[in-house]
Amino acid sequence: MTPIEAALDSLKSLKLRETPNYAKISKKYGCDRNTLSRRHRGVQGTMARKLENQRLLNNTQEKELVRYIDSLYKRGLPPSRQIIRNFTSKIGCREAGKSWADRFIKRWEVDLISRWTSGIDINRKRANSAFKYLLYFKLLRRKIKQYKVDPQHIYNMDEKGFLIGILLRIKRIFSKRRYEEGGIKQIIQDGNRK
Repeated sequence: MTPIEAALDSLKSLKLRETPNYAKISKKYGCDRNTLSRRHRGVQGTMARKLENQRLLNNTQEKELVRYIDSLYKRGLPPSRQIIRNFTSKIGCREAGKSWADRFIKRWEVDLISRWTSGIDINRKRANSAFKYLLYFKLLRRKIKQYKVDPQHIYNMDEKGFLIGILLRIKRIFSKRRYEEGGIKQIIQDGNRK
């Protein structure tokens, strides 16, 4: 038993109306008077509750946010820090601080990882021409006829090309497990080489 625990046990043996003499008991057991006083009065528990109340998201909400980041990655849309801050502000009903996302990633470093990505692959940028689009749609028309695809089964045009020149390098948040499995190489592209 540590000196502070022995001193706390001694304080428990006091009568109901008896005022504790923290200085005398701390000297007897060789522990810090202020620590003994705080622990006996339950100040540590109060501080922990106060800190918990000041948090923007509770543990359950943060776990759900980690799951949501993973689901976004599976769809090929890993979020940026700003996107995470926006989600958090909506969930927590108050504005997340500028470095909230960095602290969140640090708290969940077992599950999350942050890496630089490039906005668009240079080959996609070069392929962005009217002639190449015309060739693509002619090929698409041939394949639709060849495989007898109904128009109602055609959807989900890739619109990433519209972001050319808007997105440069940006840090994105990924599931650490998927990153280590090597599943994000096509998203990161050449971002880590710069």
